[in-house]
Amino acid sequence: MDKYQNKYRIGSIRLPGYDYRKNGAYFITICTKNREHFFGKIVDASIIGPLQCKSPMMQLNELGQIAQKYWMEIPNHFPFVELGNFVVMPNHTHGILVIKRDQYTPVDTLQCNVSTAPTRPINEQMSKISPKPGSISTIIRSYKSAVTKQARLINANFTWQARFHDHIIRNSASFERIQHYISTNPLNWQKDKFSV
Repeated sequence: MDKYQNKYRIGSIRLPGYDYRKNGAYFITICTKNREHFFGKIVDASIIGPLQCKSPMMQLNELGQIAQKYWMEIPNHFPFVELGNFVVMPNHTHGILVIKRDQYTPVDTLQCNVSTAPTRPINEQMSKISPKPGSISTIIRSYKSAVTKQARLINANFTWQARFHDHIIRNSASFERIQHYISTNPLNWQKDKFSV
């Protein structure tokens, strides 16, 4: 009999059977818990040019700068990752991660996933459901952990939403559309579904 009859287990939102270590482009969205505005605010900024107009832009606070800094450092820790467009919004981040591993590059391992204890059936089950080393889940877990550690030195209440959203980008047209969506996200803040 299953413990709690699977009543309290939350299923994975990852695509079943897909190897998230595979080469490819991934559109990632990570929200703060309860979509709280931890990272700054959208402000109108004058654009200098022939036509003076106002255009919304993201004004990062200290926590927003931390979220941006650690995203930009992902390739330092995962050298097989390239970054596409990225934006920090008041209560979420959007970014593209591109995994580019040649066939001879070994998959990175996390020291915390290595165990010297004898293998038991429960360990086999856990290894099936745990994030795989070098996968999108591992990269995002590392990013969220680094941001949380630094952000809580400034605001002890900082928390991410438990999960993140991913979308596997399957072609160049989709890649360009998502790149544009990310770069124009501050302009569309008022109609953004995460602005609530």
